[in-house]
Amino acid sequence: MKESERPAAFGPLAGYRVLELGSTVAGPFCGRLMADFGAEVIKVEPMEGDAVRTMGKRYEGESLYAASILRNKSLVALDLRSPEGRDIVRQLVRQCDVLVENFRPGALEKWELGYEELSEINPRLVMVRISGFGQTGPYRERPGYGVIGEAVSGLRHVTGDPDRPPTRAAVSLTDYFTGLYAAYGAVMALLERQSTGKGQCVDAALYECAFSFMEPHIPAYEKLGYIANRAGSRLPDSTPNNLYPTRDGSHIHITAMGEAVFRRLAAAMGRPELMEQPEYASARARSEHHEDLDRLISEWTAAHDLSDLELLLQKAAVPATRIYTMADIFADGHFKDRQMLVEVPHEALQQVTMAGVVPKLSRTPGQLRQAGGSVGRDTRRILTELAGLDAASVQRLQESGIVNCAS
Repeated sequence: MKESERPAAFGPLAGYRVLELGSTVAGPFCGRLMADFGAEVIKVEPMEGDAVRTMGKRYEGESLYAASILRNKSLVALDLRSPEGRDIVRQLVRQCDVLVENFRPGALEKWELGYEELSEINPRLVMVRISGFGQTGPYRERPGYGVIGEAVSGLRHVTGDPDRPPTRAAVSLTDYFTGLYAAYGAVMALLERQSTGKGQCVDAALYECAFSFMEPHIPAYEKLGYIANRAGSRLPDSTPNNLYPTRDGSHIHITAMGEAVFRRLAAAMGRPELMEQPEYASARARSEHHEDLDRLISEWTAAHDLSDLELLLQKAAVPATRIYTMADIFADGHFKDRQMLVEVPHEALQQVTMAGVVPKLSRTPGQLRQAGGSVGRDTRRILTELAGLDAASVQRLQESGIVNCAS
């Protein structure tokens, strides 16, 4: 795509350039977040394409996952195992503000692409390093996908039903946590660079990012020796906050642990006297008697259909909802009104729907400009515009199998 054909980037990160060497989910999600808010992100893939292209569903041979997580990026394919490929990275680093990578610690150093080497080329470079267990410590060289970090963090132990083995969400949850923290770290480092002129490393470990979500359980163990366990759909020490059956065979989640909200729920149930009973009169008391209270609420919800319960509880200002499927989401007007289902141009599929940009900024919002596309889509342009190569040099690298130019 020619410079004149590319949609202009706007947003708070416009003017920053990011080189993304990360693969699969955590690194590409970090890059995607920055690209959504205007950064120019150059995604470097191996010659055969990022492994994320093998994940998720396909349509007419195209990876739908890649269409979303590689959105708003320039796509370059080259062989990092070759000296020529690594030289191209060094040339691009000169032009970049941030480098995102999620190789195993030490891998880039073996290629002489570690932070010390690259910061000599560009002292302002912010290097975001995503790994399973961090750049230091006895576990640093262990391989680690998101779900491995999730298990080590303790988060997996508290996920699922108490009478069954730990389960997982059907998405790469910890990879997304870590990509979010990594992007946050990159922006903090860029802010700090404004006063010092110097870059730095951002060390984002999968297990630590997941562990940070264990916040309430850490002091509880230190002071009480309490080991949190799986609680199913209930949130421990927050009652009522659970999933309840309905007459038509569905379920509704109700959250009413606060005093005023529980009072409104009791009134909606036709049981205002519950608020006056000692075992339900306070949040602590309700949690201590959660089994009895959940049974009372279940008996009430089981006598009503889901849609009737939703209307009744909405009128009562009690937080409650059905569990949405993707079909429910596509049919929901709120998602569309909030631009959370956005049709984005795709070079092979004409368009593909993906999640909108979050968070919403009032003055400098992010935007979706283009979907991820074919492997090497922008190799030729990036190498000539930013790496200082002429057309003949790019053609020689293509013929030598060092770069992949889709066009």
